[in-house]
Amino acid sequence: MEEKGQAKQVAERIEKKMRKERDEEEGEESFAVSTSEQILETFGSILDVVSAILIGIAAISLLVGGIGIMNTMYTSVLERTKEIGTMKAIGARNKDILLIFLFESGLIGLIGGIIGLTIGMGISKAVEYAIVNFYSIALLKITFDPLLIIGVLAFSFIVGSFAGVLPAIQASRLKPVDALRHE
Repeated sequence: MEEKGQAKQVAERIEKKMRKERDEEEGEESFAVSTSEQILETFGSILDVVSAILIGIAAISLLVGGIGIMNTMYTSVLERTKEIGTMKAIGARNKDILLIFLFESGLIGLIGGIIGLTIGMGISKAVEYAIVNFYSIALLKITFDPLLIIGVLAFSFIVGSFAGVLPAIQASRLKPVDALRHE
């Protein structure tokens, strides 16, 4: 705590001395004196804004991906209506059809998650390589926590499954007779 107070006192003394040497009034200075604590606060504020923007982009990406999966699954239900009718005619229950389509939409989400994860890991490794080799800064080392990777893949499967709920319900509610007559 003492160091923070000392840094602030030193900054105030520097400001007074510079105002005196430049013959400037307080509040009308043509210079600024910052402590390391103030610089860290500014840097933290900038990182908060960047994080908020990235979260917004991620949310939009999730929404667009979910809509894409839902659209794909609706198309799949339409194309496989006769198959659904056949499965129901030989004894498949609504629950079975629902689970098949939920699992399929989850797999689509998982594939998207694998692609996104691969691209993200590739970009971060490219940034690490660029910083280390072009700027000779060896302090940056990108690592990937296996638990985080598993979490990302599980989340992408869940998002895919969630996006396929409505098409899966539609598929499971088809009546066998109507589905078999479908052209």
